[in-house]
Amino acid sequence: MKLPAAKVLGLVLLLAAELAVFTALSPDFLTSSNLFNIMALDTENGLIALGMAVVIASGGIDLSVGSILALSSVTMAYAVQHGAPVLPAAVVCLVTGLVCGLVNGSLVVLLRLHPLLVTLGTLAIFRGLALGISNGNGFSGFPTSFEFFGQTYVGQVPAQVIIWLLLAVALYLVVNRTTAGRRLLAVGINETAASYAGIRVGAVRLAVYGASGLFTGIASLIYSSRVFSVRGDSGSGLELLAIAAVVVGGSSIRGGEVSAARTTLAVIVIGVIPDGLQLANIDTSWQYVAIGVVMVAAIVINELFARRAAAIRRWMPWRTNRKEDTWRVSDTASDGGKQLSR
Repeated sequence: MKLPAAKVLGLVLLLAAELAVFTALSPDFLTSSNLFNIMALDTENGLIALGMAVVIASGGIDLSVGSILALSSVTMAYAVQHGAPVLPAAVVCLVTGLVCGLVNGSLVVLLRLHPLLVTLGTLAIFRGLALGISNGNGFSGFPTSFEFFGQTYVGQVPAQVIIWLLLAVALYLVVNRTTAGRRLLAVGINETAASYAGIRVGAVRLAVYGASGLFTGIASLIYSSRVFSVRGDSGSGLELLAIAAVVVGGSSIRGGEVSAARTTLAVIVIGVIPDGLQLANIDTSWQYVAIGVVMVAAIVINELFARRAAAIRRWMPWRTNRKEDTWRVSDTASDGGKQLSR
């Protein structure tokens, strides 16, 4: 079994175990309405996790996504308060998310600071702007037409779930079928080697942070429409859930790897936990303990599969499928440099 398929299998087994446990605890859990409700509630984290997966694949990190969500929603509410129609206000939300992401990318590229430090600072800046613009108050005076973005259904399926899955498919195609995706992975594997290969590393980093901000802006629009209100302190802790989804999905935190499918599946694995605990009448404060257990279990399973795959490649090299590795970085002793090889 190929390593990526093994990681998917591990996530499926974890999800199956969760479904079995929570179904035994509550007969109302395994119903179509509840499962679609879980998916709808997971949409915002799912969109942010997709953006986070791209950033991590490039070798970066973004701790400011929760604050970007808050600032995007607050600027949208500010526009509505001052007479803007729903559609232009929605555009303001998306543009705010994109601009925040580009600010992060610009600081990382131009100042050459570690992304952790940069986004930790912008986390505070964006959150402060959100609280300042809203004066610490909430806003719920949206027109009824605003429900379209987060409360629309296609049959029994919430429309935002369809948007989430379509964007996941789009990300998969970009990463696996385009030159831009190969450049992204190359930068994540080895920035210096990618630069020697003629890849504009700064442009790639700017693009991935902009994409993360845009995904967060979309999540902000859907979230605000779903709850039909806006607060400057919304989105707190979303960055940790997004990073957790990427890690549970089996992507390397060191970069060079991204899977839209596994990240999406990991979001669902994590999102099932609070719903199942609530239906089982278990204090939801335990959800973080449960999420931690799931994370550790997923990491252990992925590590076991990775070690098995490494052993197969070491002892039976004829079974190695080179297509599993999109890029490989090899040291060249003769010239002391590095080169990228397919």
